[in-house]
Amino acid sequence: MKVLIEKVFKVRYLILACTLSISAVLLNSCKKEEEEPPKVSLPSGLTLAVSVDDDNFGFISVRATASNANFYTVIFTEEGTEKIERTNTGEASYTYKKEGTYSIKARAHTSDAEYIEEVKTVTIKSNEPERQPGSIPSSGYTTPLTYAGCTLVWQDEFNGTSLNSSNWVHEIGNGSSGWGNNELQYYREENTSVANGILTITAKRETFQGSIYTSSRIKTQGLQSFQYGRIDIRAAAPYGKGIWPALWMLGDNISNTTWPACGEIDIMEMTGGPTSSKQGDDKVFGTVHWADNDNKHAEFGGNKQMENKLFDNFHVYSLEWDASSIKWYIDNTEFHSIEITESQFDEFRQKFFFIFNVAVGGNWPGSPDATTEFPQSLHVDYIRVFQK
Repeated sequence: MKVLIEKVFKVRYLILACTLSISAVLLNSCKKEEEEPPKVSLPSGLTLAVSVDDDNFGFISVRATASNANFYTVIFTEEGTEKIERTNTGEASYTYKKEGTYSIKARAHTSDAEYIEEVKTVTIKSNEPERQPGSIPSSGYTTPLTYAGCTLVWQDEFNGTSLNSSNWVHEIGNGSSGWGNNELQYYREENTSVANGILTITAKRETFQGSIYTSSRIKTQGLQSFQYGRIDIRAAAPYGKGIWPALWMLGDNISNTTWPACGEIDIMEMTGGPTSSKQGDDKVFGTVHWADNDNKHAEFGGNKQMENKLFDNFHVYSLEWDASSIKWYIDNTEFHSIEITESQFDEFRQKFFFIFNVAVGGNWPGSPDATTEFPQSLHVDYIRVFQK
C-alpha cells in the first residue's frame, strides 16, 4: 500500500511539474509577443514649403506634401507657445506678431502614432522703416572724394545753416498743371533746411495757396551746370504712397527751347508704395527723356529693386555720362544704361543743371492714401561732380 501511494504521488508530481513548465513557456511566449514593436507603414517623401508675405507683416503660409499621408499636423511655435493645426490638405497659415527667426514643423501621418517629420526655419522682418519720419539715418553707403583719372570740379557738402545761394535757387508755386504731372503740392522755401551737413526737403500735409500739401524744389539753373562726368549724390529717400522724390537734370537750353527737346536725365526717382510692388519704397528708377528725330517725346528707363526701403539708410545715386553713353548706379552697382551716339540724342551732349524736389501725388505715383505718413523728408548729404 505504501509503495502504491508513493507511485501515485510521483505521477501527480510529474503531471504538476509538466503543467507548470508548459504554463511558463506559454507565459514567456506571450510576453515576447507583447514586447515586439508594432510594424508601421510610414508616409514617405515629406516636403515642406514655407512662404512669407512681405506686405503683410508676420503672415506665413505652409504647404506640406507626402506620399501615403492620411493627414498632416503643422506646428507653429512663438515665444514657447505652440499653435497646432491638423489639416487634410497639408496647407496651413499663421501670423507672427514680432520680428525673429522661428521653426515651422510639419508631420505627415498615417495614424496618430505613425508619422514622419520635417522642420524649417523662417525669418520674419517688419517692412516698417527702421527710423521714424523726419529722422536722419546714421549709416549707409558712401563714396570717395577722389577717383583715378578724374578731378572733383564741383561739390556741395551742405555745411552751414542755410542753402548756398551761389549754387541753388528755389522754384515756388504749383506750376502749370501741377508741374505738368498733376502734382498736388505747393513748393515753398520754408520746406527746405540745412543743418549738421544735411540738406532736407520736407513734404507736409498742410493747406497753402489752395493746395493741401507743401514741399520744396531747388535747382542750380543759371549757377551750376555741367557737360559729362561722374555725379555722386548721397541721399536718404522719404517713403509712402503718393510720395515722389527726384534727383534729376534738365538741359541748360530749356529757356529757349521746349521740353523734351532740352533733354532730361533722371538720376534717381522713387514713387512710394508697398515694397516689392510695381513701384514701391524699395525701387529706384533712372530715366532719360528727349525729342527723337521726328520731334516726338521719347523716353528710356530702368530700375532696381533693393532688399529694404530706400528710406532706411543713405544710398549713393551715381551717373557716369560721356558723349557716347549714360550709366546709372546705386551704391556703385550699375542698374541701367543707354548708348547716346545717334543724332537723336544730341540734347545729351549739352550742359545740364540739377533739380532736387519731393512731389506729392501726380500722374505716376497717384495720390497719398490713409497709409501715407506726413511729414516726409528727402535728406541729401552731398552732391559731387567729377570730370576727366
